[in-house]
Amino acid sequence: MRRRYEALLFDLDGTLIHSMPLHHDAWRQWHARHALPFDDAGFFEATAGRTNDEILRDLYPALDDAGRAALAEEKEAIYRAEAARSLTLIDGALDVMERASAAGTKLAICTAAPPGNIRVAFERFGLDRLVGAVTSPADGLRGKPHPDIFAEAARRLGVPPAQCLVFEDAPLGIEAARRAGMAAVALTTTLPAAAFASHPNLRHTMADFVGFDPDTLIPEENAHA
Repeated sequence: MRRRYEALLFDLDGTLIHSMPLHHDAWRQWHARHALPFDDAGFFEATAGRTNDEILRDLYPALDDAGRAALAEEKEAIYRAEAARSLTLIDGALDVMERASAAGTKLAICTAAPPGNIRVAFERFGLDRLVGAVTSPADGLRGKPHPDIFAEAARRLGVPPAQCLVFEDAPLGIEAARRAGMAAVALTTTLPAAAFASHPNLRHTMADFVGFDPDTLIPEENAHA
């Protein structure tokens, strides 16, 4: 008997919501405010999935926790001001979540986003009504590529890691899923498919969720059942 995954774990930015261009522009504006150079081509690949604190530690290694927190909030305020006006969902995302939830599959959102940003997405689209867990660094968890955010979501849902399928738009997120013992699907919303090709836990790559059926992917341990 073929069995579908018991849980679907979704990254938020760039996976469920089309926010990465807004984040990228917010970081660009923030760097300009602080007279810092900005690698427009490479910034996303180097930082996606990491927490603001981790990014800012690289930029300001001598700065204390409070100073980094203030700089992070400045950047997020830039993002939220625009997101409240123009944030959109990735095509097909809500449909996949609603169908999976109706079929009894457990859902979680696993994100490096701070609580205020998560709240903007939930208020605009009501995603929180569909999920059984939301995990983020606000829970004291390390950012991706560490496995913490995914591992904690599986624990809260009561689902073994091998029965969880992760959806991500960043290579660091796919790696975090691998370290958590989970298969993953890559969204090419920001990076091309080639950026994910080397990850052994990658099961599928797609541009968006339109027409996607999670039941076409089954846990490997059930592949021959």
